[in-house]
Amino acid sequence: MRKLFLTCAALLSLVTMPVVGIAQTDSTQITITPSNSPKVIAGAPDRFTGSVRVQSLFDAKEPARSSGGQVTFQPGARSAWHTHPLGQILIVTDGIGWIQQWGRPVQVIRKGDVVWIPAGVKHWHGATPATTMTHIAFQQQLDGRAVNWLEKVTDEQYRLTK
Repeated sequence: MRKLFLTCAALLSLVTMPVVGIAQTDSTQITITPSNSPKVIAGAPDRFTGSVRVQSLFDAKEPARSSGGQVTFQPGARSAWHTHPLGQILIVTDGIGWIQQWGRPVQVIRKGDVVWIPAGVKHWHGATPATTMTHIAFQQQLDGRAVNWLEKVTDEQYRLTK
């Protein structure tokens, strides 16, 4: 039995040994993204109203499908209406903001709040007219898509939240 075990171990080591001259990639290696290398962009005008800063924290890497980013909304700024095919989690890290599900009243979100948005729920989120709000957003892709952008939240819809 011991001889069989040693033979199997020796064969396994040959199978997993890198082949000389062929580039090896290891999808099981831990990856660290340095904090001084953020990808920060202004929120796209067709997806956001007002001054919004979006920082990608991590992209989905196969076989995983999760991605995350930090979004900062200046006073009065907000996302367009949108849905997520597999839902979304928001963690408010600073300020006070608003979130609204289609057909429901606006809800106040504050630093430390964790928000779960179920799959397919039409919603928007952003800052109040007088405060900034920053959140970290986590979502998963389905068929390569993490979000379905819809129409923009009008000024009238936003004002009705007061």
